Amino acid sequence: MGVILYGPPAAGKDTIERALTKLSDRFQHYARIKVGSGRREGYRLTSAEELDQLRVAGHVIWENRAYGAVYAIDGPSLRSALADGSPVVHVGQPAAVEAIQRAAGPAWVVVDLWCPRETTAERLTGRGAKDVQERLRVWDNTPRLLGADLAINTGRFAPETAAALIAMAVRGA
Repeated sequence: MGVILYGPPAAGKDTIERALTKLSDRFQHYARIKVGSGRREGYRLTSAEELDQLRVAGHVIWENRAYGAVYAIDGPSLRSALADGSPVVHVGQPAAVEAIQRAAGPAWVVVDLWCPRETTAERLTGRGAKDVQERLRVWDNTPRLLGADLAINTGRFAPETAAALIAMAVRGA
C-alpha cells in the first residue's frame, strides 16, 4: 500500500513524509524525476535526453512543469517501489493522483494536505524560498482533492499526528 501526499506548496508533504519514515521503515520516499535547476534533494536528477527516452518507451505516466523544471513519474519505478513496500509520492495536481492510480493500481492511501495561505507564506519565507510569490500563485491554483482517503489541515496538526493518522489508514486499507 503506497501513500500519495497531495497538496499545494508548503502544505507539509516533506515534513509529514519524514514523520512517516520515523514511524516505520516500511514508508520510503519515492523520488520523482527532475530535469532542471533548483532543489536537488529528493529527486532523481536526469537530462532532457534521458527523459525523452523514457517518454518514447512509454514509461512516463505523469509530468508537469513548474519553477523552471520538468518533473516526471515513470511507471516501472513506481510499480517497483510499490512492490517493495509503501512508497510515499508527492504531487500537487489531481490528474497526477489519477495517473498514479491508473498506472500502479488502487493500492494507495490518498491524503489531501492543506493549510491556510498565510501559513504557506510563513513556511516559504521561513525556509528562505526566493520565489514565494510564484509558489503562492501555485497555492492559489491548487484545488482541494475531492475523494481523498484523508484530508489533513497541517496548520492544525503536528507532523507526527498527521503521520500517525496516515499510518493507521494504510494499516486499515
